[in-house]
Amino acid sequence: MEEMIKLTNGKKTIIRSKIQYEANIKHFGMRGFVPFDEVKEVKEVVQLSEDKTFENETVVQLKPKKKKAKKK
Repeated sequence: MEEMIKLTNGKKTIIRSKIQYEANIKHFGMRGFVPFDEVKEVKEVVQLSEDKTFENETVVQLKPKKKKAKKK
């Protein structure tokens, strides 16, 4: 059976055959994929607790988009 390799770009992890990876190293590199073993630091997503509220928070209203007339 073929040897499989794990690739990651930080957010996404994929599994490909080692033969396919070696044939397309530049392609995977352009898309940011590197072997999972070479990743030094894995970024973790930090969630803020839901009970935090900001008292001085201002909300800016968005302007509606202008509609363009269609040519007939």
